[in-house]
Amino acid sequence: MSKKTRKKSSKGSSKALAKTLAKTPAKTPAKTSAQKKTTAKATRGAAKAAVKTPVTKARKAVSKKPDTATRSAVTKESHKPASKSLKSKPLTAPMPDLKPIPKPAAKPDTKPAPASGRVEGAKAPSFQLPRDGGDSISLADFAGQKLVLFFYPRADTPGCTREAIDFTRLKDAFAASGTAVLGISADTVKAQESFRNKHQLSIPLISDEKHEMLEAYGAWGEKSMYGRTFLGILRTTVLIGADGRIAKIWRNVRVDGHADEVLAAAQAI
Repeated sequence: MSKKTRKKSSKGSSKALAKTLAKTPAKTPAKTSAQKKTTAKATRGAAKAAVKTPVTKARKAVSKKPDTATRSAVTKESHKPASKSLKSKPLTAPMPDLKPIPKPAAKPDTKPAPASGRVEGAKAPSFQLPRDGGDSISLADFAGQKLVLFFYPRADTPGCTREAIDFTRLKDAFAASGTAVLGISADTVKAQESFRNKHQLSIPLISDEKHEMLEAYGAWGEKSMYGRTFLGILRTTVLIGADGRIAKIWRNVRVDGHADEVLAAAQAI
């Protein structure tokens, strides 16, 4: 091969190699670990700066002092004379001079005075009522002598029976002291007779169905039993002296020994 031919072939191969190299992209050298760390830090710093920038600008905008024009306007406004205060009117008219209200006159005591038959020393209320056997009996029948009136709730009940028997037992002792004894209840005359015959009572028994004598001597009133309140006869005994006045009253009588106590009081006057 001649020199010219070799030169042409070498030039052609050089051109082909240059074209090949121009088409092939150049490889970038691989980054080292130090370079990678530096790049990551730079990226994070840029992100923080991007976040902080609007917040920082907003804070600076708020913290800025008002400009001179604004301060002068505020100063002028603060130096204006204060507005005149309005005089407040009283909400209510002045109170007139109040005169003391006179106290009402005390009301008189309107409570009724106790009936004479309910007070010791008072004159005994008169009476005239039917008795067992069909006759009537009155206070005037015992004028000039002492009289015992024992009021009992109901004939032929346990307590009333014991009381009537006790007064019958002491009848002669009462008579010896110049004292008569009468029993009174609201039972009918027929019920009184049955009561007398059943227990062989020798004491006259008076029937006061209308409660006239019972009320006059305070032996009729309000009672209570088993939580129930009602009107009825209050077990009471009255001793009347020979002068026709009440010598002693026993209220809420307890039957046991009562007749003996009344006899002792009758003997004492």
